Amino acid sequence: MIELFAEAYRLRLMRGLEELLTCSGDFERIAGVDEVGRGALAGPVVAAAVIPKPHSVVPGVDDSKRLSPAAREKLAVAIRRNALACAVVAVSPARIDCINILQATKRAMCSALEGLDPAPDLAIIDAVGLPLAPCPCLPVIRGDSVSYAVACASILAKVERDRTMVELHDQYPHFEFCSNKGYGAAVHLAALAEYGPSPHHRLTFRSVLPRRGEGGAGNSGHSVGRFG
Repeated sequence: MIELFAEAYRLRLMRGLEELLTCSGDFERIAGVDEVGRGALAGPVVAAAVIPKPHSVVPGVDDSKRLSPAAREKLAVAIRRNALACAVVAVSPARIDCINILQATKRAMCSALEGLDPAPDLAIIDAVGLPLAPCPCLPVIRGDSVSYAVACASILAKVERDRTMVELHDQYPHFEFCSNKGYGAAVHLAALAEYGPSPHHRLTFRSVLPRRGEGGAGNSGHSVGRFG
């Protein structure tokens, strides 16, 4: 019983910012937005936007990084079931290379917001400012830890991206995408050194294709490894 009260209190605290904004009378539908994969060497950057129902919470919702994969999968189903609206958008590695990772992240977030129906009156964003967003935005540092809506978005984004990376692992098992999800783990870096990058790597990232004078002069003239 004590654990139930503690969880209810934790969730109430996470809803505090959204409730305060709603009580102002200016905002009825408040979305949370978060992204996953910004620092990875391979795979897409994925953003999600969620408008939770005002008087409904899903027990267990937290920053996705604090949750096990199994917990995230179960929570993602419950979040979708209890949301007024949700949307998930991925931006490909090729697009990331064209416009840079920050702009790709912002584009994914804006597109996720644009995909919400009904549209939000305000969006709480995890740290990133979005001047081109379709609604007013409030960037909050560590938003996935302090905002329920952002935490919901972080879970949906993480689940979607992890599924994508597991699928890519089946095509390129050398990189162990199923375990490292495209981040720079030792086994991933070793595979890059031996095989070169796959078509799903971000070629503008230094760890993928070292620049001349950085120990990778032999790599600077090609775009993909033997998988291309």
